[in-house]
Amino acid sequence: MWKLTRPANRHDKLTRDNLLDLQDHRLVRIESVQDDQRQVWVLTARGHREAKKLLEPKGIRISALRKQEYDPDTGELLGTGYDDHAAAVTSTAAELHRAGIGHRLGFETEVPHRLAGGYVQRADLVMRAPTSGVPVLLLEIDRRTEDAHELVHKLRRYGEWGRLLPPDADKYTKYLASNGATDSIGHEQRLWRRIYPPTGREGLPPLAFVFADTTAAKVANTVKVLEEAGRRYWAPRRYDTSHRGITALDYGQAVPVLVTTLEQLQEHGADAAVWRRLGREGEQTLTAALDNPDGDVLFREQEARAEAEDKRRRAAEREAQRPVCKRCGQKFTDQRWEETTARTAWKAGDLSVCGPCHADDVARKEAAAEAAHIQAATPSEPEPEHDQEPGKLRGLFRRRG
Repeated sequence: MWKLTRPANRHDKLTRDNLLDLQDHRLVRIESVQDDQRQVWVLTARGHREAKKLLEPKGIRISALRKQEYDPDTGELLGTGYDDHAAAVTSTAAELHRAGIGHRLGFETEVPHRLAGGYVQRADLVMRAPTSGVPVLLLEIDRRTEDAHELVHKLRRYGEWGRLLPPDADKYTKYLASNGATDSIGHEQRLWRRIYPPTGREGLPPLAFVFADTTAAKVANTVKVLEEAGRRYWAPRRYDTSHRGITALDYGQAVPVLVTTLEQLQEHGADAAVWRRLGREGEQTLTAALDNPDGDVLFREQEARAEAEDKRRRAAEREAQRPVCKRCGQKFTDQRWEETTARTAWKAGDLSVCGPCHADDVARKEAAAEAAHIQAATPSEPEPEHDQEPGKLRGLFRRRG
């Protein structure tokens, strides 16, 4: 509570004094004291009613009331078995908030995610921190009380939940889902987008496993099982493209999975490089681990380069096939090439010559036709009669002297 409500304070006196004041008004009570002397505080029934009046009108869900129940034989307080786990959940939220990731009212615990078969997968913690670049993050806090394969099943259930459709989905979308074409359904049409904002990245809502109160060896073994047995849920796919040289990966249907430990968060801070993304080596900051530098942005860049290269290659291949004029040796222009290969190629004259040579042929034909036309239109001079001697008629009228 101290780290979550007053992260800037170096001591917990102010938080403790406020809790004692709430206790005096019978709004909170101490449920148990941990081995390290940390106290687990919970709301009383009265405090729970007051909190609901304060928070629920603001759209903030409040957790269920922790009732005080005692063993009838021993008188021991019951229902305290999850105290250590609850403390780890609260400490995780506190470390995130202390690092400036998420507002303290942006955390929810025990958030239900109902699956198609009626099973409810409850997230230990849900954080909404849009100003920190993490619009939503689902967190599972594990103190190694669960088998590693149970964590794989949790991952599977989150993946299935992320692919569910809302009850009022249109008929075509339901038809696609019933025929196994869920991948072609956009995230905007899925149920999770009715509950959480867009993540700003490819894929389903991200999931983080935070391990607490355990050894490094156990964490390493658990992460290995998660990585191998849960690959089909977290791993990206190859893009379905005919372009060569595409190394980008398709994260569209994947659940981004991060792992860290509460001890790392407490020692280095949640804003440090303490988050490891399944499928990657080394640890990164939270936003860097969630980002996909080899995802859709890279794909668009590689696809654009590949399309440009294909265009250059096709242009080179076309250029190599460009006809050459058999008369002058010049290459055909695109226009002349099209003229000689179109359906009306019979109008293009000699198909083996280029445009200028064809124009010369046309000009010669037109000149010859014009000359023939002129010659046909010009009248010829009458020829002299051959049976009359020249000058005979003129001599008949000559004056005698």
